[in-house]
Amino acid sequence: MYKISEFAEMTGLSKETLRYYAEVKLLEPAFIDPNNNYRYYDDGSYFLAILLGKLRRFGFTVQEMTSVMEDESFAHLEDLLKQKKKKIHIQMEDLQLQVEEIDEFLASGKDESL
Repeated sequence: MYKISEFAEMTGLSKETLRYYAEVKLLEPAFIDPNNNYRYYDDGSYFLAILLGKLRRFGFTVQEMTSVMEDESFAHLEDLLKQKKKKIHIQMEDLQLQVEEIDEFLASGKDESL
């Protein structure tokens, strides 16, 4: 069993994030000591914490992470990851268009000042 501070260091999730995930029932401690309310996590929690960290880095919302945790099927996770990837590609295209528009705007301003 690992105290929350040890588990946070192991997983890269902050203590605050772990507390929040417990509050929203994403990742609950394996044991809470009734005497001092210390939270303890076990090895089984480690994989779930790593998965949640990855999903968060991929831009998943808490609702999407909850959906993954409740469904527990790889097919569902794979579908969500493909959807997220498609959304990121669309955002990249939109950002590239914005960059091009800025370049055009800057270029038109230079032409007028001559």
